[in-house]
Amino acid sequence: MSTTPRKRLTGEERRVALLESALEVFAKRGYHASSIDDIAREAGVSKALIYEHFTSKQDLYAELLEQHAGELFSALAEAISEAGRDASARLVVGLEAFYGFVEDHRVAWRMLFREAADPETAALLDRITAEVTAFVAGLIREDPGSRRAQDDEAAREHGVQVLAQLLVGGIQSLANWWSDHQELPRQRIVDMTMDFAWLGLQRLSRGERWQTADS
Repeated sequence: MSTTPRKRLTGEERRVALLESALEVFAKRGYHASSIDDIAREAGVSKALIYEHFTSKQDLYAELLEQHAGELFSALAEAISEAGRDASARLVVGLEAFYGFVEDHRVAWRMLFREAADPETAALLDRITAEVTAFVAGLIREDPGSRRAQDDEAAREHGVQVLAQLLVGGIQSLANWWSDHQELPRQRIVDMTMDFAWLGLQRLSRGERWQTADS
């Protein structure tokens, strides 16, 4: 009686399989409660084999974070590049791409983007957030409405950065909340975000500004 030999994985295939197993374990147990032994059992391999590809549990976690962040950046860039120059169209397709990623990768979002497991991982997550914020700031900078006649270049740039921080921080916070409230459909989340963000941005683009009592 013959048996079919198991296909021998290439190094890259093995690496991908280990990452998938690590994500499964992190999802079940959380980062801190997970161990290399747990990941080895999930993958059906030895700890030694894992260490041939990754130096530590934190290295596995960081690789997963980088991988999914790259997918998110690609989805955002592709969606916005196809939206033309209309600001509202660019914002809504960007939101659809972002929330689509959160919906399609709920486990990855919860485990990788919400759980800053240690200082090194938190620093990596901060860098990724900064890159997203810089991307959004670039889009805002292209809008003539981001300028105020009385602002010099430094003041205008500060305004762009503040708006980018507000948008990214608010949207990320909502994504964290939504990942635990799956009963709300994605389109509802997109529509409410546009209600909140676009109405204000549209008024800014027209040159309107909030005036303090002593303005």
